[in-house]
Amino acid sequence: MVVFLVALPLCLGIALASGAPMFSGIIAGIVGGLVVGVLSGSQLSVSGPAAGLTVIVLNAIDTLGSFEAFLLAVVIAGFIQLILGIVNAGIIGHFFPSSVIKGMLSAIGLILILKQIPHALGDDQDYEGDEAFFQQDGLNTFTEIILAFQNIDLGAVIISLISLFFLIIWDRPFMKKLSWTNIVPGALVAVVSGIVINTFIYPQFASDFVLAKSHLVGLPVPKDFSEVVGILTLPDFSQIFNTEIYIVAFTIAIIASLETLLSLDAVDKLDPQKRIAPTNRELRAQGIGNMLSGLIGGLPLTAVIVRSTANISSGGKTKVSAIFHGFLLIISVLLFPRVINLIPLSALAAVLLIVGFKLTKPALYKDLYAKGNDQFIPFVVTILAILFTDLLVGISIGIATGIFFVLKTNLHQSITVIKEDSETYIFNLEKDVSFLNKAYLRKRLKNIPSGSKVIIDESDSIWIDQDVLETIEDFKSMAENENITVEIRKPKKSKNPKFIDAS
Repeated sequence: MVVFLVALPLCLGIALASGAPMFSGIIAGIVGGLVVGVLSGSQLSVSGPAAGLTVIVLNAIDTLGSFEAFLLAVVIAGFIQLILGIVNAGIIGHFFPSSVIKGMLSAIGLILILKQIPHALGDDQDYEGDEAFFQQDGLNTFTEIILAFQNIDLGAVIISLISLFFLIIWDRPFMKKLSWTNIVPGALVAVVSGIVINTFIYPQFASDFVLAKSHLVGLPVPKDFSEVVGILTLPDFSQIFNTEIYIVAFTIAIIASLETLLSLDAVDKLDPQKRIAPTNRELRAQGIGNMLSGLIGGLPLTAVIVRSTANISSGGKTKVSAIFHGFLLIISVLLFPRVINLIPLSALAAVLLIVGFKLTKPALYKDLYAKGNDQFIPFVVTILAILFTDLLVGISIGIATGIFFVLKTNLHQSITVIKEDSETYIFNLEKDVSFLNKAYLRKRLKNIPSGSKVIIDESDSIWIDQDVLETIEDFKSMAENENITVEIRKPKKSKNPKFIDAS
């Protein structure tokens, strides 16, 4: 129920921002729940249309000339993802630094908080699901908040505060002891309270506070089942030989796969049971999901971290919740769209504010800081990069920063320098010494004072790069002029075709 309440406005908002029909977002959400939810190996991940693809979708529809042609690209993108899963390309998901994944989660938490503040205040000009710092309307995250404080809707604020009250109290230990609170989620109470206040209490006691239609969920209302079926759109297969289609398809497949693998890794870290989802199976599931979504008129989908974390924070244990949310999306379209349209966006904002806080708790920052700069700096850089760009750009910057610190750490570990006494320096070369260690070795050798003894211990080495060997040779030549004695201890076992003889 919670995932459904979070997913519904996101599906609609992302479709709106993508320049696609409103129902295309709902279709993608249904496929993400019912199809990907069943096929995925992840117990907690939830799939649906992703905000990270909105700009790509918007540009692709414009470039290809029609939504039907774009749907063909989605089908082909799904096929590419299916192939990637078959050839085990999902292994790339295991190479993201944990500090970067934690930074991504914290950034998503901060984005949720910052993006939901306007909705909590009753300023709903920006669509739900917009994660980018620079918005399509020319504003950015911070200017949107400033404007929201200038356009406060008191009715929406009261609803968001009451919803927050229920959400916070539901997490208190004394409430968790009550068995019925495990059956009725706090988010459902918060949303229902919002409906009751706006629909029944405001009209009776404060008619000026009644929220306008623009402050409520805006689900399209079909007249009958045939109209629902008529909404489904088929791809334009006549464009199959259009090269632009394949460029768009490849772009969607790569970005959707990366976002899925990142979300999957993050969900695994949030899983209380610490289960590891099979990445290749996930790519295959996403591929089949995108092929089906494209075939019936849906947007491209990925594993989505916002919905997934809402699932986990609300007590999700198995994939049943992801699948059931897909059924609820269908039911909402067919049976009670008018009831769904009574939900205030400010009540949903309260739900996402709590989800955001759980993702970016101060204790996490304190923990990463205690682990040192090689963990804390990539963590902070990832957060800032995602906040001021978007998810994929920010993650790329975070990964680059993480790799820098990994290389820096490994460079120092490959060569250790010990000062045995006032005149003797021992350089221990570990198992593998690459050309990346060349600069560090040169710097340390350059600082050796005249009259010293240097022992270069290669006894534990298996591979030493030729650049490093030449650096040692150069130092030997220079050492004679500086009255430095050099001793080189040969390796016991090596795959190197040639080693420097002991001197």
